[in-house]
Amino acid sequence: MENIRPMAVAGTFYPADKEQLKAMIKEYLNASPQTDKAPKAIIVPHAGYIYSGPVAAAAYARLKTVAKLVNKVLLIGPSHYVGFRGLAVSTADQFATPLGNIKVDVETVRQLTALPFVQYLDQAHELEHSLEVQLPFLQTVLQNFSLIPMVAGDASAEQVCQVIEIFWEREDVLVVISSDLSHFYDYQTAQIMDKQTSEIIEQLQYEKLGYESACGRVPVSGLMALARKNKLAIKNIDLRSSGDTAGFADRSRVVGYGAYVIE
Repeated sequence: MENIRPMAVAGTFYPADKEQLKAMIKEYLNASPQTDKAPKAIIVPHAGYIYSGPVAAAAYARLKTVAKLVNKVLLIGPSHYVGFRGLAVSTADQFATPLGNIKVDVETVRQLTALPFVQYLDQAHELEHSLEVQLPFLQTVLQNFSLIPMVAGDASAEQVCQVIEIFWEREDVLVVISSDLSHFYDYQTAQIMDKQTSEIIEQLQYEKLGYESACGRVPVSGLMALARKNKLAIKNIDLRSSGDTAGFADRSRVVGYGAYVIE
C-alpha cells in the first residue's frame, strides 16, 4: 500500500488548482534571469508564493541547464511545528502536490537513518511547509527526480554538513536548502538585518548566524559549513522582503527573503 504525504498548504501558500499553479510558477520563472552556469546547491525561501515566489524563482530559473542531469533532490528545511533533536525523515514513499506525486528515494532515506542524528519522524513532516512549497517549483524546472526530504530540528551545522557531503560529489543530486530571513520587523530594519545576514552567509561565518537572522538557520549553517570546508562560494542572487514582492502599503511587519547559489 502506498504511503503518501498529503498536501498541507495547497490553497493557502500556493494555488491548489493545477493550472493556476503552473501559470504562477511560469510567470515567476520567466521574470527571472537565466544563466548557463547551473548551481549545485541553492538556498530558497518558503513563504506564500505571492511573497517569496519571485525570489525563489531567481534560483530555480538557473536550473534549466541541469534539468536532464538531476535525478535526485536533497531537500532540507527547518521545523516550524515540532521540536526534536537532529534531522527527521519521513516514512512516506511519495509527496503529493497539485502537479502530481513525487517519489521519495526510500532506500537512500533508510540508509540515512544509520546516522545517529537522523530519525524517522512523520510528525515533523505532516504540516511542514518549508519543504512542501519547494516541490511545485522542482516539478516545473526538473524533468524527472526522486526526493530525499529532511526536516531539521535542533541539529548542528556539522551534522547537516555531514548529510550534504554524502551527496556532494554526485552530479545527479541537487541540494536545496529552504529558509526565510528576518521575520516581522519594519521594512527598513528588515533591509538592514537581511543585508547583514547575507554578508554572513557569503562570508561562510555560520557561527554568527543567529536565530533572528533566518528561520532555516540550521540547514543554512550546514551548507555554509560544507562550503567553507571545501573552499566554495555561496553567492546571493536576490534579496527582497514581502514589502517589495507583495506590494504592501503597510511595511511595518515584513519577512525577508534571499536566494543563494553554489555554482
